[in-house]
Amino acid sequence: MKRDRDRGGKAAVSGGGGGAVTSTGKGKMWAEADAGMDELLAVLGYKVKSSDMADVAEKLEQLEVAMGTTTMEDGVSSLSTDTTVHYNPSDLSGWVGSMLSELSVIPDQIGVSGNNLINDDDLRAIPGGAILGNDSESAKKRIKFDSRSEFLENGCSPAVAPPRAVVLVDSQEAGVRLVHTLMACAEAVQQENMKLADALVKHVGILAESQVGAMRKVAACFAEALVRRIYKIRPQVEDNSSYADVLEMHFYETAPYLKFAHFTANQAILEAFAGAKRVHVIDFGLKQGMQWPALIQALALRPGGPPAFRLTGIGPPQPDNTDALQQVGWKLTQLAETIGVEFEFRGFVANSLADLDAKILDIKPGDFETVAVNSVFELHRLLARPGAVEKVLDSIRAMGPKIVTVVEQEADHNGVVFMDRFNEALHYYSTMFDSLEGSGLTQPDSAQDLFMTEVYLGRQICNVVACDGAERVERHETLAKWRRRMGSAGFEPAHLGSNAYKQASMLLALFAGGDGYRVEENDGCLMLGWHTRPLIATSAWRLTAVE
Repeated sequence: MKRDRDRGGKAAVSGGGGGAVTSTGKGKMWAEADAGMDELLAVLGYKVKSSDMADVAEKLEQLEVAMGTTTMEDGVSSLSTDTTVHYNPSDLSGWVGSMLSELSVIPDQIGVSGNNLINDDDLRAIPGGAILGNDSESAKKRIKFDSRSEFLENGCSPAVAPPRAVVLVDSQEAGVRLVHTLMACAEAVQQENMKLADALVKHVGILAESQVGAMRKVAACFAEALVRRIYKIRPQVEDNSSYADVLEMHFYETAPYLKFAHFTANQAILEAFAGAKRVHVIDFGLKQGMQWPALIQALALRPGGPPAFRLTGIGPPQPDNTDALQQVGWKLTQLAETIGVEFEFRGFVANSLADLDAKILDIKPGDFETVAVNSVFELHRLLARPGAVEKVLDSIRAMGPKIVTVVEQEADHNGVVFMDRFNEALHYYSTMFDSLEGSGLTQPDSAQDLFMTEVYLGRQICNVVACDGAERVERHETLAKWRRRMGSAGFEPAHLGSNAYKQASMLLALFAGGDGYRVEENDGCLMLGWHTRPLIATSAWRLTAVE
């Protein structure tokens, strides 16, 4: 059973570069894409067959060089005019060909030998498989030069150069080339052609200048990650958990994803705790404890009175050796006392969940307390160590929980092939950044929250793209893979019911700019996404019944 919630009532294709393209009126466009047209260009209104992409890319490169060559000649070219003309052709190949014809370009004039261009940043081999819609207002803007414009190339000053030809550059077209150049750079990195990769990543910076909003930010993050990989400048392994916690708090304030995770997990825990006199939650990533005030308040309102609540929080050691866990526990204790909930807190420091021994958690028998285990964005980090996630799942079984709640990114960033990881990450984080741009943040502190959230996501991108081995900890996997893994470890699904779905719906109704967010119920699990792309998934599990 699947239920979708799209508050605007409009299906849409998630945008990777500053917007989402609604499906209304786009049926013909998608039909053309399915008929052999390049999907990325089809979304933008260009009709180019996938088989012609290499030829079109070469022509675009020739045209770029030709326009530069034309502006350096004496006199005014045949393209000069007193009026501005906008080119936004659907027949991209034909348009480029006609432009080349007007410029009277031949291979010898622009440095072409046979079918190969001299430049290292040849875009002929750029793949065309990335599907990233770009139909926002910013994408519709044109960069244009009128008859008074002057080109500054090779250090030429305005005083020397006379008025030159009118050359219009469509930022939408530049956005397409930006995505393709990123993909080509990643492919060069995979092939260990670092000279070509270096030339392409510099070209990314040039193309990104014509973009605004989400697309420009995403390109900057991926370009930085590629530079780090090309020059082997690895991001530092997370050694300042307090800074990471601060970034996550800004992410919490900026977007509904963490709120969704906490609301849905808490609802599953509340249902599991129904009728219990003593309850015990083991949180695999306490951080700032943002999830638990809402649960404490919900327990306080429970008919018949609240149960005795014991919380065990696990977290990494602090660089300054402060006891951050106990500070969080002290604040939660104050809240519980204020609203009349019997509360006990214990904190355990561990470099990895795999280092944790279930015996030290002082778990009581099931007839004394009801146990819940909670993990939000934690389990995927274990995949960097062989056997670690299996060890942790065995420890969870030993705890005898009534419920296990798991929230993970709905992405596949753990493949062994670099190009596959890069492609998936580019789609995923483009959609994530697009959702931030479309959230309509209006609070006074929203600019800082948004900036810090972008830093938070940018660090993830750098880890996925630039790191390998044990250093690559952002190993997100899809819900389907977690289902198989949990089933093999002796767990079965505990379906999240209608109450959890209602909680998520209420959350999005309260969140500014929630029209693009979509909640989906998928085989007892809940997913939150932006338009058509799921981004995070909450699932609940219980021990498989012994026959």
